[in-house]
Amino acid sequence: MDINKITYIINGAIFEVNRILGPGFLEKVYENALLIELRERGLRVENQVPIDVNYKGTNVGEYIADLLVEDKVIVELKTVEKLTKFHEAQLLNYLKATGHKVGLLVNFQKEKAEINRMVLNLPEGHDSFSSVKSTDENV
Repeated sequence: MDINKITYIINGAIFEVNRILGPGFLEKVYENALLIELRERGLRVENQVPIDVNYKGTNVGEYIADLLVEDKVIVELKTVEKLTKFHEAQLLNYLKATGHKVGLLVNFQKEKAEINRMVLNLPEGHDSFSSVKSTDENV
C-alpha cells in the first residue's frame, strides 16, 4: 500500500479516536484506542515495538516506538501541553535507527489532535543503524 494512503488512513483513525475520547487521558489509552481503530480499518499495526541501535554489530541502545503501521510508518503519541523539538528529535531518532522514511508525531492533549508528519531523507548508501523487532502486542 502507498505510504500516502497509509498516512491518510492513520490520520482518519487519529481524528476518530480524538472525536470519541477527547483530551485528558494518558498516552496509553490513546495508543490502545488507536491500535483498535487502525486494525478495524484494515491496517497491520504493532505497538510498543523495540528498536535496537547497533554500532559495528554491537547493540548500543534501544528505543520503543509506540506504533509501527504496515511496517512503513512510525507513530509516536504524546499527551503534552505543547510538542517540542525534543519530541521531534525522538521520532527522527526512531526513523534514522530503522531506516523508515515517514513518521507521525501526534499530540492528543488538545481539543483537536495535533499531527506532525515527519519525513527522513537518509544520505545515499545509508540504510539504518538498527533492526526493528516485531512484537505484536494485543490490547
